[in-house]
Amino acid sequence: MKNRQWLLAHRPQGDIQDSDFEFVERDAPSPGEGEVLVRTLMLSCDPTQRGWIGGDTYLPAVKIGEIVRSLGAGRIEASNAPGWEVGEIVSGLLGWQEHATLSPKGLSKVPAQVPLELAMSALGMTGITAYFGLLDVGRPEAGQTVVVSGAAGATGSVVAQIAKIKGCRSIGIAGGAEKCRWLIEQAGLDGAIDYKSENVSARLKELCPDGIDVYFDNVGGPMLDMALARLAMRGRIVLCGAIANYNATEQPPGPKNYMNLLLKRGRMEGFIVLDYMGRAMEAVSALGAWVQEGRLKSQVDVQRGIENAPATLRRLFEGRNEGKQLLRVAD
Repeated sequence: MKNRQWLLAHRPQGDIQDSDFEFVERDAPSPGEGEVLVRTLMLSCDPTQRGWIGGDTYLPAVKIGEIVRSLGAGRIEASNAPGWEVGEIVSGLLGWQEHATLSPKGLSKVPAQVPLELAMSALGMTGITAYFGLLDVGRPEAGQTVVVSGAAGATGSVVAQIAKIKGCRSIGIAGGAEKCRWLIEQAGLDGAIDYKSENVSARLKELCPDGIDVYFDNVGGPMLDMALARLAMRGRIVLCGAIANYNATEQPPGPKNYMNLLLKRGRMEGFIVLDYMGRAMEAVSALGAWVQEGRLKSQVDVQRGIENAPATLRRLFEGRNEGKQLLRVAD
């Protein structure tokens, strides 16, 4: 068997280019003692990958010449690890490659009855991120107003729906009429703002007359500033991501309206989902129940082919993805 892989060739400067990576073909590896060989079926494309290949973040940077780091799911093809059987579907950091040898310590089993797209979206890392980010960090209360940027994306779409499930007014900010239509008609939000065609500041004032109790930020930049300006008394801002700044070649300026945190006695807090993985099943159990009840919709955008990994990752920064961005590597 051959193993096609993407290696990091250069640290990106600005927007991601195909030339930042090298596409190679090697012999498929064999599992060592205590390892399994996994055939990659699906890869997750996430904004955080831009940070991983750009330098040290909450994880060490991917080194030049290494396989690009990525979450993925696949089938065990060979096993030298007791309790891990050939044919089982597992998820973990498989990387941009068709085959991976891994220790089971870094893997989790995907139940056979769970569709792979769902396991990689609402019931996966993005759903867990949304659950703990909103409920543990944002701490919304029924009747309060929750605003979510990147609301049609992987994490944002789940956050906005959990807010509704918890009895909040849920407002989403997204790019394009089609995404905003999905937020209203499918996700059931109370309002949606199209940042591409509407005045976001004016629409926030209109939709949040009493201010924003919880702002879940996936974007950063001017969007964060506009939310700070509308913060309610003791409002909370949850910092999950800042995709507007990930490709910046210079450090962007800080928010101008940060003094509103003082005036409104507000709180702005960042978090990393890795801190909550010990409680992951708490989130998965709740998310799974909401999906079964039809209260939580999962939208996925599936591209195909390992050769399209860089282009698929770029879709996130071009605003072309609708929901969770996935790359199907094999059937």
